[in-house]
Amino acid sequence: MSGRTITEKIIDGNTDWEKTKKLNGNGRVVNVDLLLTHDVCGPPTSGIFYQEFGRNARVWDPRKVVIIPDHYIFTKDATAARNIQVMRDFAKEQGITNFYDVETPRYRGVCHVALPEAGHVKPGQVIFGTDSHTCTHGALGTVSAGIGNTTGAYILGTGHALMNVPESIKFRLENLLPAYTSAKDVILKIIGEIGTDGADFKAMEFCGPAIERLGIEDRMTICNMAIEAGGNGIIAPDEKTLDYVRLRRSMSRSECSNLKKLIQELQSDPEAKYLKKFVWDASQIEPMAACPHSPGNVKRVRDLDVKLDSVYIGSCTGGKKKDFFDAAMVFYRYGKKASIPLLLVPATCEVVDFIQTEKIGGKTLYNIFEESGADMNSMGQPSCAACLGGPKDTYGRINDEPNHNRASTTNRNFPKRMGSGNVYLVSPFTAAASAIKGKLTDLRDL
Repeated sequence: MSGRTITEKIIDGNTDWEKTKKLNGNGRVVNVDLLLTHDVCGPPTSGIFYQEFGRNARVWDPRKVVIIPDHYIFTKDATAARNIQVMRDFAKEQGITNFYDVETPRYRGVCHVALPEAGHVKPGQVIFGTDSHTCTHGALGTVSAGIGNTTGAYILGTGHALMNVPESIKFRLENLLPAYTSAKDVILKIIGEIGTDGADFKAMEFCGPAIERLGIEDRMTICNMAIEAGGNGIIAPDEKTLDYVRLRRSMSRSECSNLKKLIQELQSDPEAKYLKKFVWDASQIEPMAACPHSPGNVKRVRDLDVKLDSVYIGSCTGGKKKDFFDAAMVFYRYGKKASIPLLLVPATCEVVDFIQTEKIGGKTLYNIFEESGADMNSMGQPSCAACLGGPKDTYGRINDEPNHNRASTTNRNFPKRMGSGNVYLVSPFTAAASAIKGKLTDLRDL
């Protein structure tokens, strides 16, 4: 067998070869390790499941279905409340114990951050989710992708997915990132250069010294936004991956040993074939911003002169622990306050605890943000909040302000994505620096 990429190895290992033979070369039948859904796409997915498999049908394996309400929650909107109730009923009917109900002790927060936090993700898996940013989990060495509701329903009933093996594009980052840049700048730089269709239906494999240096949450940021270039992200697992998984899963000594061996195997072969290969010098990457109204409309922050009305730190892309730590470090280091409204939305309850307890120079992140001028009493509850717009009472949503300029650590800036207004996608470093200056600001210019 010729050399294979990590993506090919994982799909090969999960292929049902007997069923695949019946397709006569038209794709693969792949065993699914995990199906994720939430309050927006969960109701139609479950509805299609009952429609196609029968009202008394049972999901293929309730242990492998995870439901996390996170999008339209903490709102008085009746439709949003109905959606959550539909998923409560479905989880109860199907015996799905991995249901993280909102406003209960089990609730965790945004699905793409909560899923690995809760120990559901490990290298070598095939994960599908009814949300495009499911590709986040490629950061832990999985093949992960967003799917439509109909495909989700098919998986619920069969545990299989029909798919083609995607071609891979290699993105190698040599050297190390400068201290004033982050993972968000890396992925914005890449999308800006290859375009929003530059990796359509391809596996974007990220590697090199700069990637290896990054922690798991920064790797999640990069894989999360792979879909903004049309692809799915993946990073080969290593010791950092193993340590992350060990902390979050109950594993025996033999299971740990097997996982370590698997991680060693899940590396692309030197002779593996790639559709394209790109190489960047990470030391030359600068703070970047995606300007309205596309994640591909990327420019250097220093080339922009944009007055801002607010700054938003949150989402599956930019609301993780590392993201808040980076932003807090800017306020702490420079000792300056935000000159415009600064909105904070932790991605998960675990991030909330981190903000309240993690310290920089003897001060908790909570204290640092409070002293920086953020209104901590009205900090958004762990959720997607304004990232996907939502009902008008959604925290942080720009309602009817078409000229409002916002810097945000989120992943999309389509028209009305967060409500009316213009959204500039930036890193947590740039978000904090911009909140201080009141305009888009490169951290070097504080």
